[in-house]
Amino acid sequence: MKQPRKIIIDTDPGQDDAAALMLAFASPAELDVVGVTTVAGNVPLNWTSRNARIVCELCGRPDISVYAGADRPIQRQLVTAEHVHGKTGLDGADLPEPTMPLQQQHAVDFIIETLRREEPGTVTLCTLGALTNVGLALQKAPDIAPRIRELVMMGGGFFEGGNITPAAEFNIYVDPHAAAAVLAAGIPVVMMPLDVTHQLLTRRTRVARIADIGTPVAKAMVGWLEFFERFDEEKYGSDGGPLHDPTVIAYLLKPELFSGRHCNVEIEVESELTMGMTVVDWWRVSGRTPNAQVMRNVDADGFFDLLVERFARL
Repeated sequence: MKQPRKIIIDTDPGQDDAAALMLAFASPAELDVVGVTTVAGNVPLNWTSRNARIVCELCGRPDISVYAGADRPIQRQLVTAEHVHGKTGLDGADLPEPTMPLQQQHAVDFIIETLRREEPGTVTLCTLGALTNVGLALQKAPDIAPRIRELVMMGGGFFEGGNITPAAEFNIYVDPHAAAAVLAAGIPVVMMPLDVTHQLLTRRTRVARIADIGTPVAKAMVGWLEFFERFDEEKYGSDGGPLHDPTVIAYLLKPELFSGRHCNVEIEVESELTMGMTVVDWWRVSGRTPNAQVMRNVDADGFFDLLVERFARL
């Protein structure tokens, strides 16, 4: 019997973060969620820490430990996205306030302690928001870098450009310095950029399949998706909005859904015009060493089949 892969989910929920958490909780045979760490991003830290616990309780997992992390980026002022996610970050479903506690330990210390305690190469970091917590952990304890099995991140964009500025994707833009530190640390990185997530639209037919599950979990998810997608439908003129964060978990469950290439990625931290841009050397013209597996394509139908199948288990 293959042991489930140990993961830490670092997140700033967000409706699409909630979908990623749900996908992980629905897959205990493959994934052992050793902890959830929260970071400021889509909404401020007090909301993201609340929202992570709401999702845990909704999925019947109040046993999951949730740790609050950084309330602002390493060097810049916090930028949030209430215009997309609503004031709470989880607007769209009316759920009770969480009763499970937030852990006393800081998320950064939890990440460091876990990586030092577990066998090297056994813990995967799944980052769904700004990379502040991981960046701070690497600053404080550089010895953890070689112990990380893999870091699978939602972030960046290249052929698709940015979604918060013309050049930058939101998660990277919120804390470009942390992203630069992570990509320079020699960790095996898998990057899920907008190029992939923009292929995963929450079309009405796909949302209807989730609605048909009929459980409280599915109903909440449909409410969240319908709230969250209204912004992107207006912006992109599409049927549905891109579902970003669950790509990270889907990759761990079914990597064959995705294809990409190993290339060098650098983060722009100097220019205000292109701050947070992920400079992806797709054509390998720079001579710089590849440091990330950058995904480009995804089997969208296979992805939504996985989502529906797993959500039905909750």
